[in-house]
Amino acid sequence: MISISSAQLDSLLIAFLYPLTRILALVASAPVIGNKQVPARVKVGFAMLVTFVVAPALTIPSGIDMFSGTGLFILMQQLLVGFAMGFTMRLVFIAVETAGDLMGMQMGLGFASFYDPVNSTTTQVLAQFLGIVAALAFLALNGHLYMLETLAESFQTFPISTQPPAAGAMHTLVIWGGGIFSQALRLALPIIGALLITNLALGILTRSAPQLNIFAIGFPITLAVGFVTLLLTLPYLSPMMDMFTQEATKMMLKIASQLGGH
Repeated sequence: MISISSAQLDSLLIAFLYPLTRILALVASAPVIGNKQVPARVKVGFAMLVTFVVAPALTIPSGIDMFSGTGLFILMQQLLVGFAMGFTMRLVFIAVETAGDLMGMQMGLGFASFYDPVNSTTTQVLAQFLGIVAALAFLALNGHLYMLETLAESFQTFPISTQPPAAGAMHTLVIWGGGIFSQALRLALPIIGALLITNLALGILTRSAPQLNIFAIGFPITLAVGFVTLLLTLPYLSPMMDMFTQEATKMMLKIASQLGGH
């Protein structure tokens, strides 16, 4: 008969629970799999599956009572690391949707908005379209696999311990957010430039022929120019998503390392 003591049971529970906390926090905050459309059971099951693969290779400090102050501190520490890493990757998709908002406003589609169940708010139709295209490109480029690989490496750069997380990582996360939104502006710049030239041409046309109804001809022209420019720039979205994903995975590992004080 196999007998397991309470100390052994606690050590087995700790060896599984702490990695699961970090992985589950990343799954909840990461793009695609962390969306609200994905059932909670699928998220928990996926996190447990990854934990079963990763946990045997980890070194967990022994002699920690999970229900003590130290044990709860480590639990909150793993939540912080997981959420920070998942939010780092989610910023890429937020930036792409922001580029869609900028494009839609310039094209005159600011009134065409739908309810977005992912962010629980109304989003322009063009931003939703670019978000879906970015998600498909992310999966096609194996971005989810890169993200899981970075998650596994984070247990080496910031192992499970009683070390308090460093505050400098949050500053790095803010700097990364500013940088990725500047890249989103670059993504929207072709349409913004094309529509700026179109609006200047329409303004000159209105001054030279005041009898023309600019509101009747201007809206279809700006829509047509916007959609044609979008069609021409869509092939460049996949390479940019590849670049964004690679930079985001590096930033995830950097933030985990800085949280560990390295």
